[in-house]
Amino acid sequence: MPELRLIDKLREFLKTAEGRELTLNDIRNELRIDPASPAWNGLRTQMFRLVDEKLVKPTGRKDGTYKVIQQVKPVKVFGRVTSEPFKLNFPKDYSTQKEMKFAQDIVFRQGDLILIAGRSNFGKTALCMNILAENIDSHPVIMGNEYTTIDDQPTDRFVNRLTQMNWVEWMNGCGEKFTLLPVRDDYAEHVVKDRINIIDWINLEEHYTISKIMEGIKRELGNGVAVVAIQKADGAEAGRGGQFTKDFADVELLIDQYGDSDETLLKIGKVKESTRRVSGRTFAFGITSGVMITNFREVYVCQTCKGRKYIGVKKCNDCDGVGYSEGVRP
Repeated sequence: MPELRLIDKLREFLKTAEGRELTLNDIRNELRIDPASPAWNGLRTQMFRLVDEKLVKPTGRKDGTYKVIQQVKPVKVFGRVTSEPFKLNFPKDYSTQKEMKFAQDIVFRQGDLILIAGRSNFGKTALCMNILAENIDSHPVIMGNEYTTIDDQPTDRFVNRLTQMNWVEWMNGCGEKFTLLPVRDDYAEHVVKDRINIIDWINLEEHYTISKIMEGIKRELGNGVAVVAIQKADGAEAGRGGQFTKDFADVELLIDQYGDSDETLLKIGKVKESTRRVSGRTFAFGITSGVMITNFREVYVCQTCKGRKYIGVKKCNDCDGVGYSEGVRP
């Protein structure tokens, strides 16, 4: 059998190196090219040829480094069977047993990421715990900073919340109906494929990294979904990480304090797919015993102060300085 030409050896090797950066010397070493042979200097010419074929591209650093391009094939769009929307149950108002009414208008798909960006102590964990409860028969996975100690034991607060939610059957004949993972970093590596993965909450050293973290989580979901909680400053229109938090979110929920009360304000941010417009709608609710959602209702931006809470320097009389009104939509 005749020996492969240099260009053929190159193509075979590059198939195994897609996505990597390689120098000319890396390639020479891998192909065991003799420095005294014409192929040693001829490699550069062959790489120019492969650049034209879009198998590699120069990095632009002018040091003989090339990025091996990940090869893709065209994807056929029509003729495939599409999947049904993912059934994700949202929390219920404990007093009425009715699901949060906006949830029926949102279309969830396999691989979706639901982001809960909230001010500390105003309901992120309560929402996560209630999503866990409402989907318990799907055997969800839960992980994050809220649920396990540094020695990988469930926190007392987490166990107490489970106990408070006495309307939920957490166990079956085989044991717990959910999986608790002691994970507080590198979440994508621990996502369980095809399951509901609840991550509460992600601690960020560098806020701009949230986009890559969320992308990694989405890539591992398969046919499952993720519910991810992060911190948010009071009144901010995005969680920590700003616009980067929206890059890979399919549904975004923003959590704040409702006026000066102990209640929670929930605003619907980005929504990729819905049966009618839900982005921008706002709701208020109370939380009893840390987990029971009560008095869930829609609220509307005050038409007098336009949500600013004040008229000049005086508190708005129409909304009592809350910035929102209740009752009939204006």
